[in-house]
Amino acid sequence: MRTVLLALCALTCLESAAQAQIATYYGKEFAGRRTASGERFDPGAMTAAHRTLPFGTKVRVTNSRNGRSVIVRINDRGPFVKGRSIDLSSGAARAIGMGTSANVRIEVIR
Repeated sequence: MRTVLLALCALTCLESAAQAQIATYYGKEFAGRRTASGERFDPGAMTAAHRTLPFGTKVRVTNSRNGRSVIVRINDRGPFVKGRSIDLSSGAARAIGMGTSANVRIEVIR
C-alpha cells in the first residue's frame, strides 16, 4: 500500500513539472474548422493541441531559445508526428517568437 501511494505521489509531481519538448504550430489553413473539442479553430487565439491532456487544461509553453512564454488552453488533439509534443496556434507561436518549430518547456498550470 505504501508503495502504491509513493508511486501516485511521484506521478503527480512529474505531471506538474516542466518538460522539454518539441513544439510546432498550425495556422490559417485550419481557421474555422472544428477542433477535437468541438469549438472552431481561431489561429490568433492562445490555444494548442496535445495528445493526452484534457481539454481546457492551461499550459505554460516557454521557448528554450529566447525564454519567452505564453499560457495556452488545450482545445484540440495532436500533433500526430513522432517526436512532437504540442501544436500551438499561430498566434501563440508568434507570441513566443517561434519559427516553424522550437524546443520548448511545457508546464501544466491547471
